[in-house]
Amino acid sequence: MQLNELLSNTAEMTGFYDSLKEKGRHMITGVSGSVRTLLLADLEEKFQVPLIVVCDDLFHAQSLEEDLTNVFAEEDIDLFPVEENFAAAISASSPEYKAQRVKTLQKMADGSSKIVVTSVSGIRRMLCPKDFWLKSTIKFKLGEEIIPEKLKQELCTMGYRAVKMVERPGDFAVRGSIFDIYALNLENPVRIDLFDTEIDSLRLFDSADQRSLKKIDEVEILPATDFIASDSMLEKGAAVLQKNVKDYLAKLDDEEDKKLLADNLRTVADDWHRGILEPEHVVFSEELYGKNKTSLFDYLSESGMIVFDDYKRLKEKDHELEKSDAQWILEKIEDRKLYVKETLGFKISELEKKEQHERIFMSLLQKGMGRMRFVSLTDIKSRSVQQFFGQLPLLKVETLRYKKTNETVVFLISETDRAKKMLQLLDDFGIKAIETSKDKIEQGAFQIVNGTLQKGFELPLSHLVVLTENELFAKVKKRQPRHQTMSNTERLKSYADLKPGDFVVHVNHGIGRFMGMETLEIAGRHQDYMTIIYRDDAKLFIPVSQLDRIQKYVSSEGKVPKVNKLGSSEWEKIKRKVASKLEDIADELVELYSRRESEKGHAFPKDDSYQKEFEDAFPYTETPDQLRSAKEIKLDMEKEKPMDRLLIGDVGYGKTEVALRAAFKAVEDGKQVAFIAPTTLLVQQHYETMLSRFEEFPVEIGVLSRFSTPRQVKETLLKLKNGEIDIIVGTHRLLSKDVKFADLGLLIIDEEQRFGVKHKEKLKELKTSVDVLTLTATPIPRTLNMSMLGVRDLSVIETAPLNRYPIQTYAMEQNYDVVAAGIRREMSRGGQVFYLHNRVHDIETVVETLNTIVPEARIAYVHGQMSETQMEKILADFIAGEYDVLVTTTIIETGVDIPNVNTLFVEDADRMGLAQLYQLRGRVGRSNRVAYAYFMYQPDKVLTEDGEKRLEAIKDFTELGSGFKIAMRDLSIRGAGNMLGKQQHGFIESVGYDLYTKMLNEAVAKKRGIKPEQKTDCEINLTIEAYVPTEYIEDSRQKIEIYKRIHQLNGYAEYEEVQADLTDRFGDYPDECANLLEIGLLKFYADHAMIERITQYDKKIEILLSKKATEKLGLRELVASLDDCDLKSTFGEKNNQTLITLLCGDKTKETQLLYELQQIARKIAESLDNFPKKEEIKA
Repeated sequence: MQLNELLSNTAEMTGFYDSLKEKGRHMITGVSGSVRTLLLADLEEKFQVPLIVVCDDLFHAQSLEEDLTNVFAEEDIDLFPVEENFAAAISASSPEYKAQRVKTLQKMADGSSKIVVTSVSGIRRMLCPKDFWLKSTIKFKLGEEIIPEKLKQELCTMGYRAVKMVERPGDFAVRGSIFDIYALNLENPVRIDLFDTEIDSLRLFDSADQRSLKKIDEVEILPATDFIASDSMLEKGAAVLQKNVKDYLAKLDDEEDKKLLADNLRTVADDWHRGILEPEHVVFSEELYGKNKTSLFDYLSESGMIVFDDYKRLKEKDHELEKSDAQWILEKIEDRKLYVKETLGFKISELEKKEQHERIFMSLLQKGMGRMRFVSLTDIKSRSVQQFFGQLPLLKVETLRYKKTNETVVFLISETDRAKKMLQLLDDFGIKAIETSKDKIEQGAFQIVNGTLQKGFELPLSHLVVLTENELFAKVKKRQPRHQTMSNTERLKSYADLKPGDFVVHVNHGIGRFMGMETLEIAGRHQDYMTIIYRDDAKLFIPVSQLDRIQKYVSSEGKVPKVNKLGSSEWEKIKRKVASKLEDIADELVELYSRRESEKGHAFPKDDSYQKEFEDAFPYTETPDQLRSAKEIKLDMEKEKPMDRLLIGDVGYGKTEVALRAAFKAVEDGKQVAFIAPTTLLVQQHYETMLSRFEEFPVEIGVLSRFSTPRQVKETLLKLKNGEIDIIVGTHRLLSKDVKFADLGLLIIDEEQRFGVKHKEKLKELKTSVDVLTLTATPIPRTLNMSMLGVRDLSVIETAPLNRYPIQTYAMEQNYDVVAAGIRREMSRGGQVFYLHNRVHDIETVVETLNTIVPEARIAYVHGQMSETQMEKILADFIAGEYDVLVTTTIIETGVDIPNVNTLFVEDADRMGLAQLYQLRGRVGRSNRVAYAYFMYQPDKVLTEDGEKRLEAIKDFTELGSGFKIAMRDLSIRGAGNMLGKQQHGFIESVGYDLYTKMLNEAVAKKRGIKPEQKTDCEINLTIEAYVPTEYIEDSRQKIEIYKRIHQLNGYAEYEEVQADLTDRFGDYPDECANLLEIGLLKFYADHAMIERITQYDKKIEILLSKKATEKLGLRELVASLDDCDLKSTFGEKNNQTLITLLCGDKTKETQLLYELQQIARKIAESLDNFPKKEEIKA
């Protein structure tokens, strides 16, 4: 039988189920641990009705939801998450929460929900009426009629926002006859293609590259938010609002206050009259919905049941939320942004009184219920079980006791390896256990069942004991997370997106400012030009055919480059200077490369079962990147050539685990490992990690740092020399002369860029013949790294460890109430808080302020002007939990991992760069609880556009893993500077990052004797209209991207791809576009045919071959290339280069002309044997 049946077969429970036939309140006490979960499962199964479960706060709601998924399929459990604190809910609700709420409401409204879990804040929320919600979803089917204008309006009412290009959930875009909508309920956005007003095709597309993925026949689009209203509701609401304001103004005396309040609230009423509903209008839900205001309970179908989990706690929470709401209302009244209001949400006790649904109250004890009358009272006496934490003697005593009293004992274990160990263990205790499945549980037996629950329990009356991994083992294997609704679409588009006002680098003219694109008509032909302004307002028009000569100027954040003068020699001088310096760097790289090739090191044996056992003992689920990196590193160790690998990954992405696997491999083969880190704190942390990670294995670990006493140091050094220590962790102390190894096999360096020059030299000496693994969190840009491929191999960990909860990020005005609430919430779950204040001079006043608003918190502060020892002491105390809040000035020491910090406040966040914000946010959310990051800006401050964009991007970025991509840009320059020493930093600044890497790559290739691909940059001048008309693509950002792709076509396959993309994204393309594509393909063929220019003079077309092609090709090949050509042709010479002249007749069409030219160029390229790949020759 099933687990929950064991529960439901008890006498109490059968009595309880009988009593449920009578409507009303039912009390059930003695519920502890995961008994709740089974009880809910049983209710759902017995009665087959939808349930709502109310927990006190989000944290409990989320853990109950997680536990329920152990018993139910994931899609049967829904969460309705609402921020606890009203100020937080308003300032910025997280996009994930919104999506979850919308999905849950939809399931409840259409009756398909099974169990919905929510918190008190979820029940307090006022919602739109259920029938209006059901009317607010749109279904699209192929062949249906649509009125485009009406659809636009409907989408706006549903909370979607109109944009140029759909990038994130809640966006929609209209281009001609194409509608793109990114609905919250879809993994991918949907593209609706209309033929007149009929739906011609429906397809899902990828928001990262805007390409269609697959066709579908129908799709349902849910509202983009759970706060929606119809026009008539808005009209009525505006009237109520205005009346309330009028009544309230009559009570005010101060004229200025009156004016302020009236102005502030008029904007809300005006918005509503115009049909606009903003998220912050939630404050006025009451006015908006009036009598129709609806709670989550009203969405539950009539037969459904409501379960209150510990009603006393719910009421306390409700009271607490009311208080914080009242406080918030007061503040807003003082700011004249609100009139006196009773409440912002429902009161749970009042809703409960009116309820018609069956109501079940679960709690451990029957107290704090006040005067409530219950139809039935049931007590199931459940007990929580004791924690064994892997202590076997204790487990033995208990299991034998269970055996005596003849209990049914169930061990829930999710892993086969662990289950086998458990069977063996019980056997050693002299207990016969069986392995069985969840639905075949035998009474009176010991059984091991595959499954999990959060907490075990005992039901003494039914003689049932359930033990889970949480009680049995010291470490629990984390479960795979559920998938995130928001896929990690690159929400930051390519950094190469040019915006007017950006600095650009033109290869021949230097640095200027890009001002935009315009279509100019010259000699009867249209062409798009990019305008660039140089010093003294000199304008340069660059045809888009030369896009590849322009790059966006990227350099360290916020550096404004010097704009060059057109036509002066300064740019050439700068380029020459950089080039000569690059020679030396290239020499250095090439020398390093050849030295590495010739050296011999130790080849480690392949992995064996012992290595596998070590890797399986890792308590978390590895990310694919971690597995890949570990494999690459171990393969390198197995080669004879000494390894020199760089492992890059954000802080907390599990680099250390990968390094430890390599270390284990070395130790197992009898070699010693040295692990060097830049600071004492990091060393301490690595040391503790290793102790716990290697505790089951015979590995001796030593440590050398400032925390070691002289006696310990002496002892450690001796053991190291005699080979009694396998792994030594230490600061640069390990580089001292007195450190001798018995047999060093692997050197692991953490954050190498933070060691001084002297230490780096020492490291180089150590490096010669041992395997080296360097870890870093500062991404060194890939491009630069490519040129260094010969020097260092690279592994990148881009995915964050799988963790159930993305960081909840808020961007909001500075508000000490939210701060206080946030700090208290974190302390109540035993966590700690970072508070970032970026100025040293008044950091102490901030500490005082925090002390007054949260007197019970223990607050410490650190800043960059303290001595290292001071900082280390405070940080060490903070890690040990001596303080609750740490106020600090900059990024807390990079690399130090403080998993207990899960709330972060940042002041003046609008002043920081994206990478900084991202890295800051990466300091929280390192454990498996929900983490909160609040980015605050000064109240009533108008944000600069940039500041606003950054905060917006960060808010959308609740996923991890994107750090590498954000940081890639912002940190690329820093990383590059570190890689080859300081001297080159200035050069990058002077020519911009992209051009610099291009020049370096060329220099290295030349030195290593790699021949560059032979091709010309053919100039094509034909009197043919070839451009992208504005009517076809309006958005210049997307236009530039298309031009770029056409001009950089690399073969026929890419040409077909661009064709398909255009039709897919923008509809059928006009002739001018078709010509542009053909010319793009022609240029690809002509470049490989070594043609210098193709020019048209009226009816005559000249094709000029380059000197190289002229030398290589005889007359025979040239004639052959013109075999199939229908145009008259002659051969001649110009400056000793072959010149082919074609004559077109009056009837020659543009398309035919382009086709002929492509064929000629293709054949010449073939006879030169100059195609990049064979497959390119189809045409």
